[in-house]
Formats: sequence, structure tokens, C-alpha cells
Amino acid sequence: MKSASPLPGIGVYLVFTLALILLLVSTFLKPFVIVNAGERGVVMEFGQVQDQVLGEGLHAILPIVTTVEKLSVRVQKHQIPAQAASRDLQDVFTDVALNWHIMADKANLVFQQIGGSEQVVQRIINPAVEEVLKAVMAKYTAEEIITKRGEVKSDVDLALTERLRVYNIAVDDISLVNVHFSERFSEAVEAKQIAEQEAKRAEFVAQRAAVEAQAAVNLARGQAESQRLVRETLTPQLLQKLAIEKWDGKFPMVLGGDGALPLLNLDIKDKTSHGQ
Repeated sequence: MKSASPLPGIGVYLVFTLALILLLVSTFLKPFVIVNAGERGVVMEFGQVQDQVLGEGLHAILPIVTTVEKLSVRVQKHQIPAQAASRDLQDVFTDVALNWHIMADKANLVFQQIGGSEQVVQRIINPAVEEVLKAVMAKYTAEEIITKRGEVKSDVDLALTERLRVYNIAVDDISLVNVHFSERFSEAVEAKQIAEQEAKRAEFVAQRAAVEAQAAVNLARGQAESQRLVRETLTPQLLQKLAIEKWDGKFPMVLGGDGALPLLNLDIKDKTSHGQ
């Protein structure tokens, strides 16, 4: 009988060896790279940044020669406390809340010139926020910073957007949180508001008194005018007519030596009697 051929055993061994080699290569040499959602892959060949930017998904690369650095291009939030001076030299303290992201198609340039997200914040965003805030606040008085807050915020937004665009960083939104001044200035503002309120109250009281006085004058004038008109229209004949209209039919009595006699007004004469 012929002995069994060792070839099948050798074939299994070779397949196992080849699979093991592929596993080791894929584990240590990493011929593939996965770029997750919200990321971009910066391709480097022997450490030199390439123009190609990898999008989300699975990508084949040349091990040892090619490496990929992944950067987040999602919106990130950063808050920084900043101090500036107003046009009237009052200290302004502000917490600036900034939403920003790396421009996806410029991720390679950002990594090449600046670095990762942490380097972007420390080297670019923090200094830019402080400088822009100082420049904008210097255009307004302390009172205007309060009364024109929307305009101040718009100026900061525009200036910071232009400044960060140079570094391929986009501004999504900016908020000026907790804008406040020194304690001494706050006390002065409060005292001023109280004084203004008291002045307005005193002005209102004075205006009301003036209106009431004018009303009294007008009333007195009206009464005087009414009395004048009465005096001008009140003739002896009218008085006699009024007296007759109000007479109750009884004669006033005059006491004399012969007893009580009715008092008659002999001046009233009948217009039809002439010369009698």
C-alpha cells in the first residue's frame, strides 16, 4: 500500500501561516484607516502633509510610508474670560462663548500650520478673542456697551470671523456672557439711576402742580368773566322783573302809628298811562 501524501497537511500549514502574516500586517502595519463621522483625515507621506484630505469612511493606505492624522471638524464650544477697557476708560469684564469649527477642506493646512484642536484654541482662538474684544470695547463708552449690546456683539462677531478665517477656522456663533464692570463703576451707575428717577419724580410732581394751578387760574378767570357778564346785563328793570317773578303775593308790612301797612313800589308805572 502507498503512504498518504503529506501535501494536504502542508497546504493547511501554508494557509494558516499566510493568514497569520496578514493578521500581523493588518495589526501592526495598518494598511487601512477609518475616518469617523465628523472627522477629516490629514494624509502624510514620511511625515510630509499632502494636499489630499480624507473624508468619512474606510481608506486604504500604504503602510510605513503613509500615516493619517484625524481632526474633528464638528462645531466646538470654547468659553474664555476677557478684560478690556471702554472708550471712557472703564474696565469691562466679559465671558466670551464661541462656537467654532475647522473648515473641512482645509484640515490639512490647519494641522500643518497650527496643529490639533487644542493647539488651535491655545495659539489662535484665545489671543484673537482678547485682541478683538479690546479693539471693539474701545469704540464704546461703558453706558453704550450696556445700551447697545447687540451692536457690540455684532462688531465682535464680524471682527473675530474675519480674523479666524485667515487660519481656516470658521465662527458659528459668539455670545458675550456676563458683561460687567468694576464694583466702583457699578455703584456709580446705580447712584445715577436713583438720582435720575428722583429727578423724574420731582419733575412729574412739578408738572402736575403747574397743571393744577393753571386749572385754578382758568376757573377763576371763568368765574370773573361770568360775574362781569352778569353785572353788564343786570339792569334795574331786570332786577324789578326778577323780584316780581319771585314775589309770593304777600306785601311786606311797615309798622307805623296807624298800624301795619303794605309797602308798595310807586315807581312802577303802567306804560299805557302817560301824564297821569
